[in-house]
Amino acid sequence: MSTVTIVIDMLNDFVHPEGVLYSPNACSIIENIQAETSKSDMPVIFLCDNHAEDDAEFELYPPHAIKNTWGAEIIIDLTISDDDVIVPKTRFSGFYETELDDILKGMEADTLILCGVCTNICVFLTAVDAVQRGYKVIIHSNQVASFDMEAHEYTLNQLENVFGVEVR
Repeated sequence: MSTVTIVIDMLNDFVHPEGVLYSPNACSIIENIQAETSKSDMPVIFLCDNHAEDDAEFELYPPHAIKNTWGAEIIIDLTISDDDVIVPKTRFSGFYETELDDILKGMEADTLILCGVCTNICVFLTAVDAVQRGYKVIIHSNQVASFDMEAHEYTLNQLENVFGVEVR
């Protein structure tokens, strides 16, 4: 079995100052994520919001990460290797109607290190879905961020104490 790092929504629309849903807190985790993903022995999957122009999610949030736009691109600060896998998603959980679970099974993954944004939305729901599928989940608190630091802390507490996620 193996460990896989999953980078969630480190996209221009969330991390770049000109992004539609820019979170200044996200900038503080870039170097930590780069250090995690540069470990040569560990597979990396980038989960990326990738919405149609009329996506139902835009009833909750402004249009963001629209397919084939600058906002949906992974930030230039993260190095992507030829071996990395990019999985587009249209909902908060990276498992919802994507090939993520099949890819992880093909990698014989049993442990997932999740990092990225937003702690209390996409990271949270991907982590919960991973736990429900039997994966061990690890989150380094300095590799996740949110718009709301109170929600960030609360979510990490819930993930650790309710869902058994290992928060470091």
